[in-house]
Amino acid sequence: MTSRGNTLLGAAFAVGAVVLLSGCGPSTGGDAKPSTPTNTGPSLAADAPRSYDPCKDVPQSVLDSEKLHNQHTVTDSAGGGVRWVGCQWVRSSSYGVSIRTTNLTIDLIRSRNFPEATEFTINGRRAISTRQFEGPSIKEACTLNVEMKGGSLDFNLNNPKSTSTGSLDSCDLARDLAEKVVPSLPTTA
Repeated sequence: MTSRGNTLLGAAFAVGAVVLLSGCGPSTGGDAKPSTPTNTGPSLAADAPRSYDPCKDVPQSVLDSEKLHNQHTVTDSAGGGVRWVGCQWVRSSSYGVSIRTTNLTIDLIRSRNFPEATEFTINGRRAISTRQFEGPSIKEACTLNVEMKGGSLDFNLNNPKSTSTGSLDSCDLARDLAEKVVPSLPTTA
């Protein structure tokens, strides 16, 4: 399965867990009644934030410094209302990265307990990096999310061992890139 497919699967699972938490209350006289959830956990925002367009708003100076090219627009949904909107780039003989806004919040991502979840701040915003991929190449991919109003800015980086940067940790690469991009987010985003 591709890293994008694994991300979609992980996100769909997260949303499914939120839906399952609401459930139904106890039945009375054979009629099931909806329960009022007392603690459904983190919620999914209604749509991916539109206050920042990674395809247009990632500074060209950042793309140039990272040698990122071949921009490709992506708009994805994983069912259950999960949305991503943004673009993908590649660095020749190196890593590929998608930078997208998503309606997945930092709290919802944290609640999934992905391996190697690490929380920190970038430019005053909450951030979390996670390993959302299974298999022997788990270290080759990293998903890093930075808090935005109504969701997060998602960096999904794949750095195969066979590339020129293959000896570097994908989460370190994602964090370095995020630290260059996040200052371009509007303060209102």
